[in-house]
Amino acid sequence: MTPVLVLMSGDLSLIAVPANLLACPAVAPATILGFAAALVAPVWPDAAQWLVMPAGYAVGWIVSVARWAAQAPLTHLPWPGGMLGVALLAVAVVVAALVLRRPTWRRVVLVASGAALAAAVVVPPIAAPWPPPRWLLVACDVGQGDGLVIAAGSGRGVVVDTGPDPVAMDRCLRDLGVREVPLVVLTHPHADHIGGLRGVLRGRSVGAVVVSAAHQTHRAKGGWEYRSHGAQDGPVPPDGPGEGQAAPSGQASASGHERPGTAPHDGRQLPEWVATPGARWRFGPSELTVVAPSPSSVAAGPGEGSVLNNASIVLHVRWAAGSALLGGDIETEAQTDLVRQGMPKADVLKVPHHGSGRQDPEFLAAVGARAALISVGADNGYGHPAVDTLTALHRLGVRAHRTDRSGDLAIVERDGSLAVVSRGVREER
Repeated sequence: MTPVLVLMSGDLSLIAVPANLLACPAVAPATILGFAAALVAPVWPDAAQWLVMPAGYAVGWIVSVARWAAQAPLTHLPWPGGMLGVALLAVAVVVAALVLRRPTWRRVVLVASGAALAAAVVVPPIAAPWPPPRWLLVACDVGQGDGLVIAAGSGRGVVVDTGPDPVAMDRCLRDLGVREVPLVVLTHPHADHIGGLRGVLRGRSVGAVVVSAAHQTHRAKGGWEYRSHGAQDGPVPPDGPGEGQAAPSGQASASGHERPGTAPHDGRQLPEWVATPGARWRFGPSELTVVAPSPSSVAAGPGEGSVLNNASIVLHVRWAAGSALLGGDIETEAQTDLVRQGMPKADVLKVPHHGSGRQDPEFLAAVGARAALISVGADNGYGHPAVDTLTALHRLGVRAHRTDRSGDLAIVERDGSLAVVSRGVREER
């Protein structure tokens, strides 16, 4: 079997033999008892149940061995594929047979194998599990777009934009174990930020959606609309005050609206809030505050695309260990306005507009961040992130982390401060 696997996949398994030896004793009972149960079931169901029980334990053992083998570190050795790989394997077998004929070499190989096995079992695997412990925010690798998840308690996450692809967004939320989304913030109505909403709604309860006034106006004019995909599970209201429900006007958590409206979002009627500066929500370890835009003042830009970008919702997220500023797609004009009006500092900046060249250097400096997240698609046709933007961040001493090179990016709490952990599905270039 090993030569066939090498021929097909160019991969030499180091765990296959011990895994098969462990699973082998359970194969016969599982097969024989299962077959017997299938024969007996039509005429004597009760007896079939008694036969299935021990067969189930045998199958369970095989599954457990398979899971252990799949998760064990250092179990595969890179090996050339095709006939070259088979030829090299034959040479390796001959050499091993000659070497192992000598008792001294057999002892050496036995000791080395035992040491390698102990190291593989005792030493933690090089690839850390995902998600990392104490994650606070994850920039999902959704391609050319934004899809962020903010920790909101066990099994819960606030979603800020949904990327262009429902499958990618759903995958990210499943990997994070998010089953409930108390709040979805759609920063602005461009497909690379809202096209993946169906992935958020898939099998999850959603409390409410937050949009900008410009978003509602764009929708009313016949802009991007959410299409129904037959979602069945209905909306659930946000939790009580302090957990997503806006307080009456005048309080610290005021959103400016005592009652939300409702709007169709991908075929589902959901409560919809209009974001105004100062609106605040708290979910689990995260406190979210709307920084921009002001409904009455949206910075103009060159073309409708830039106008909608500048109308993006900007959020400041605070945790016990630090804070982050999520800039949506705001461009130079809106960034300059924020600097002029005064804006909160943050330890981490989600760089606006995928790191495009339309960045105000004073804005980047005013944030005071130590790390930057750039959500961007690999080999995109927009030139994102721009060399000028990366250079400006470097001059400010800000380390840039990119989803196109490192996959999902997580902000975690580590020793009382924030750190960025990458999933590392792609090699750093």
